[in-house]
Amino acid sequence: MSDRILGVLLALFAGWYSWEARSYTIDFGDPMGPALFPEALAVPIGLLGLYLALRPDPDPDWSTGRYLLSQIFTIVVLIVYALMLQPAGFVLATIVMVACLTAMLGARPEKALAGGVATSLGFFALFDWILGISLPPGFFFGG
Repeated sequence: MSDRILGVLLALFAGWYSWEARSYTIDFGDPMGPALFPEALAVPIGLLGLYLALRPDPDPDWSTGRYLLSQIFTIVVLIVYALMLQPAGFVLATIVMVACLTAMLGARPEKALAGGVATSLGFFALFDWILGISLPPGFFFGG
């Protein structure tokens, strides 16, 4: 039953997400518009939701103990990341997020931080400089 509830909630979320994305407008720049990525992301979320609702696991196992804590930690880190994006900027927020998640997965702190820096700068270069998609600059790159 829990899979069906989650599936319906995901499908409803995907519909709302797509509807809200259509309101994103930009006066210049990207001819596809800022709504393209959220609308494209809503499709697999909706399909996953429908799949879960129509074909649920007959005997789902619920996470407990360490696994449940790591899932809660991941959700908290992603929420903090979303809240940090605008004030701190993409680069700093992504460094912190990637470092926290890779450390949680077992990376040593220095490697987690190095991975965060490499990932953050790589994605910033890809989106902002190569694809021309503006990201929140924050403390770096003109913020």
